[in-house]
Amino acid sequence: MRRTMRKSKSLGIPIFLAAVLSASLAGCAVGPNFKPPIADVPASWSASAAPASPSQPSKITTAPADDIASWWTSFNDPVLTSLVNRAAAANLDAREAVLRIAEARAQRDIAGADQFPSLSGNGSYSINRLSENTPTGALFSKVGSFPGLSGVSIPNPYSEYQLGFDASWEVDIFGRVRRSVEAAKADTSASVEDSRAILISTLGDVGRAYLDLRGAQAKHRIALEAIATESDLRDLASQRRRAGLNSDIDAVRAAAEASSSEAQLPLLDQQIAADINQLGKLLDRQPGTLEIELSPGLNDDQPVPGVPAIVPIGLPSDLARRRPDIREAEARLHAATARIGVAVAGLYPRLTLGASGGLQSQALSSLTNWASRFIAAGPTLELPIFDAGRRRATVRLQDVKAQEAALDYSRTVLTALVEVDNGLAAYGHDQARRASLAQTDARDRDALDLERQRYANGVASFIDVLYAERTLKQNELLLADASTTVSIDLVVLYKALGGGWR
Repeated sequence: MRRTMRKSKSLGIPIFLAAVLSASLAGCAVGPNFKPPIADVPASWSASAAPASPSQPSKITTAPADDIASWWTSFNDPVLTSLVNRAAAANLDAREAVLRIAEARAQRDIAGADQFPSLSGNGSYSINRLSENTPTGALFSKVGSFPGLSGVSIPNPYSEYQLGFDASWEVDIFGRVRRSVEAAKADTSASVEDSRAILISTLGDVGRAYLDLRGAQAKHRIALEAIATESDLRDLASQRRRAGLNSDIDAVRAAAEASSSEAQLPLLDQQIAADINQLGKLLDRQPGTLEIELSPGLNDDQPVPGVPAIVPIGLPSDLARRRPDIREAEARLHAATARIGVAVAGLYPRLTLGASGGLQSQALSSLTNWASRFIAAGPTLELPIFDAGRRRATVRLQDVKAQEAALDYSRTVLTALVEVDNGLAAYGHDQARRASLAQTDARDRDALDLERQRYANGVASFIDVLYAERTLKQNELLLADASTTVSIDLVVLYKALGGGWR
């Protein structure tokens, strides 16, 4: 027994020495260390993107955009705010992105588990019989006839009971495990940023669909007002006909113009229904469930939400911090860089410490005896010798993937800059267009009033009145479209700036 104990102590010495050696080398990790890229952005936005003009009541400033995370509040529309808040919680794409975060975190935990020793217990029972036609089986059958072994009996077959444990730990000398954990953490960060990007896109789609709905409802009101106006003109023409001042043609023309306006209503109703259904889809609601809340019958006087007087957007250098897709591209680059280290570590030896032990006996009654114990422990060194270049090709592959990730980062930054500049240009020029249409609309109203007075006095023809009415209706529709477009432009700009998450 003393001899056995001395052997057990001697087995612990190399394990201890190996552990000390691994601890001394723990700071060594092969492969490149990740350095966050510096986004190549201009010092200021393009001057042509935000032209200064008195026709722009909403001004763009480079002040810090602290409130851009809740951009929908700038429209001062409680219905829009409610829809956005519900979409953030219920949208299926956003919920799926959250599940991908959980998946990435599980992968990170799996990789992190390799940093620690693994320990497992086992228990078994087996009945064994050795063939007597083999050297070992023949020895069992003849053991009693050997000199000095008379009376010794070795059963064949025999039972074996075992209780034990197995332990192993890879000594991460060259940082293979640490680089794997680093890559998994970067993948988790990328999943988080992807979830934020999906949230931004979802909330932007909610804003666009809602504004488009309000614009369609505004054009619906214009069409109804045009029909009412044309009915008045038809009555006026009928009165003049009864007075003998004109023929039936004026009344017929007025009725035809009213029918033309009525023909636009089904198209607008279809657009309204499509926008309501799109909002329902974004909120994970079945078709028709939002119709009462957003029905044009109940909200026919709901105007298109206007834009704020001041829109702070910050500087181009803020994009890399604010846009999730840029942050995701950086995390992907980090993961690809770490995987180069994993591949490089595969070129070097791997040291694993292992141990197993327990109790083993032929009879269950003697399983717990001190003599039933067994133990085996020691290091295992795996040295790569020949693999036909597979490991070095893996290093080259991961290096190329890291270069691709770097290019993707640069492309993402450039795309962000283009989107913001396009958004600024659209926001500025569409405001100028809306201002011109607003002036035209006011003049067309005056022109229609004047032509109606002239027609009532018999100075102007009915064609002149219909032309003035048709021109006013067309410009009112254009003005409604322009107002909707300006508000949607602001949503697109907020989305390009990375607004919509905290």
